[in-house]
Amino acid sequence: QVQLVESGGGLVQAGGSLRLSCAASGRTFSTYTMAWFRQAPGKEREFVAVITSNGGNAHYSDSVRGRFTISRDHANNRVYLHMNSLKPEDTAVYYCNFVSSLNYRPLKNSWGQGTQVTVSS
Repeated sequence: QVQLVESGGGLVQAGGSLRLSCAASGRTFSTYTMAWFRQAPGKEREFVAVITSNGGNAHYSDSVRGRFTISRDHANNRVYLHMNSLKPEDTAVYYCNFVSSLNYRPLKNSWGQGTQVTVSS
């Protein structure tokens, strides 16, 4: 049974930083591509960042490239999202998930509770 537990969100001023953490279980973590998504109020969930199974490659949405960094820790089955230079438009609930290595879509439409990030101007 896949379980995803996100943490690390909070309230931060514009220009600040946060590090999100996702504890993932239910699959062999080290063999799966992992990604972060976010959903702002009234908007659809959107892709933020992805990291390959061996951590060798990462890709980002245009809106966060250069400010966010995704990483993973195989010893603890965790994936992280380091967020710098935060902007009010980054305000959203952030989710992680196991994704397809081909199209970065979630393998299942099953999500954790997410972690709220609020950036004040």
